[in-house]
Amino acid sequence: MHFQGNIRMKPISPSRLNSPSTSAITMEVLGHHLQFSQDPNSKHLGTTVWDASMVFVKFLEKNCRKGRFSISKLKGKRVIELGAGCGVAGFGMALLGCDVISTDQVEVLPLLTRNVERNTSRIIQMNPGSDSFGSIQVAELDWGNEDHIKAVGPPFDYIIGTDIVYVEHLLEPLLQTIFALSSCKTTILLGYEIRSTGVHEQMLNMWKKNFDLKVVPKAKMDCKYQHPSIQLFIIGLKPPAAAAEKSNSKFVAQSDTKESKCRKDEEDDGSSEVDELDTSTVEKVEEEELLVVRRNQNRKLSDWDARRYGSMAARLLRDVKLP
Repeated sequence: MHFQGNIRMKPISPSRLNSPSTSAITMEVLGHHLQFSQDPNSKHLGTTVWDASMVFVKFLEKNCRKGRFSISKLKGKRVIELGAGCGVAGFGMALLGCDVISTDQVEVLPLLTRNVERNTSRIIQMNPGSDSFGSIQVAELDWGNEDHIKAVGPPFDYIIGTDIVYVEHLLEPLLQTIFALSSCKTTILLGYEIRSTGVHEQMLNMWKKNFDLKVVPKAKMDCKYQHPSIQLFIIGLKPPAAAAEKSNSKFVAQSDTKESKCRKDEEDDGSSEVDELDTSTVEKVEEEELLVVRRNQNRKLSDWDARRYGSMAARLLRDVKLP
């Protein structure tokens, strides 16, 4: 996750990484058992494994056999993860052969580094000699910091992030950072849980104004790891005509050629199977959540269901005002 207002917090100390407050989330992704340490009590939002990151990696797993997210298409692609937190989403891309840089603020890096080192070591030990795993490294990146952006070596083929937007003032620095890290061929993949109507609407307006925005349909997600409040977005350049007002004719002509090729590649690999943007509101999501609760009333809950119920309860309690 990104910074909390203008408050700067101290990095997590090494001793805290082994304290009772640190727990671990275990996930099986592409046949690998990954373990991500988290510290929900650290007061850093980035030290918690958020559900959108789990939905993201399970989406990659489901769609890795063919199309634009297959190993053959992703092998060797450069990926940068913004607001990586515990590093779940970045590992999903690395398992598909990508070379990933997982970034966050300095306060979160000790936990992120621990997760990267432990899971990388485990994957290499279990698969000696295999070249299917790409690479993953950790770097500090404050949104809008030109030195940090330059240090990671843009542009990237993919920019990814999950649950990195939760307050309005983060939108503009995020947008400027994405511009600085991207080229005309960059694809942006974002996972997002709707928590605030205001933030959600501002975010969608920003994406629609600057990019070609699609939302992944539920049918393309893992049948278990999905939820009405969690959306996955595939974001790319707007068609050249839409950008003409901001560009001179020479640039538009060059962009037209590159954009046409990019879009042709997308059509060839099956990535066009995405829905048009769903402008869901928090109210609509809450109605869908109630339907899910009713359907699950008489069956044993999975770990995922329990996580989602916990998230719903937390949101309800947040709105309760004690006398």
